[in-house]
Amino acid sequence: MNVISLFDGISCGMVALERERVPVERYIAYEIDNFAIEISKKNYPQIEQMGSVVDADFSQYEGFDLLIGGSPCQNLSGMGNGEGLWGDESILFFEYVRALKEIKPKYFLLENNASMSAKNKDIITKIMGVEPVLIDSIDFSAQSRKRLYWTNIPVKDWSPKHYTVGDIAEPVDCKSDYDITDKVEKYLSAEYAGRKIQKNVMAKIRTFDETSKCLGCYCGDYGNNTGLIINHGDGRYYSITPVEAERLQTLPDNYTEGIPPKKRFHAIGNGWTVDVIAHIFKGLKSSWIDELLNT
Repeated sequence: MNVISLFDGISCGMVALERERVPVERYIAYEIDNFAIEISKKNYPQIEQMGSVVDADFSQYEGFDLLIGGSPCQNLSGMGNGEGLWGDESILFFEYVRALKEIKPKYFLLENNASMSAKNKDIITKIMGVEPVLIDSIDFSAQSRKRLYWTNIPVKDWSPKHYTVGDIAEPVDCKSDYDITDKVEKYLSAEYAGRKIQKNVMAKIRTFDETSKCLGCYCGDYGNNTGLIINHGDGRYYSITPVEAERLQTLPDNYTEGIPPKKRFHAIGNGWTVDVIAHIFKGLKSSWIDELLNT
């Protein structure tokens, strides 16, 4: 199978294809973040890195089997600036549309944040020609992450897995550098009552039997409003580790190893929940096998 991935990030699409054992002959990646590219090259040196989607000649890939991508959501998400599809980042959606027209793939998959406005959702739906499928990553991981998927791949029904924070937590003896008990207790004190940082910290604390809120690209920063602080039940609080973040996105352990921790969190938070994409690709695999049998 020949694949084009726009806004490829750390090649979560390739991980998902591999997980479903879909054979890939060529995987063409368009990505501009150097740290994401470094992670991708470490894990998949065979991927062809092509840089920016802007002004790219997609016609050379006409007839490729699969086009995938998650166009930037900064101007679309509920946490964004509200500029919508014509914002500086989210306007790159139209590069995906251009690629779709020039490549004419057999299958396509577009992902974006489910918190976008109904107006932007309707515009994308009209252009893509298919209704989006809403999937929350909580059905496949320990993280709540609602995303919309526009695709012509038949999406099979699924059963929730019911994972919790306890399923992804590393042992405390691996986490001494992530012990933030003193800081958490400080911000939970009466001195910070009603202040934003106290609300952010409280919103992130989870015990082993709970699930995580959505990871953002700054999920390693305990003071912002994304990510996870784990209460291990021993009176100590720990910020999320890179491996725990990878597990929440159902990536292999240490997939992002080799770059600075903050950059690892950024790359992971910007990525896809691999098992969600792998589930969608179950329909791709079935359709692809049917085509082979009927030729």
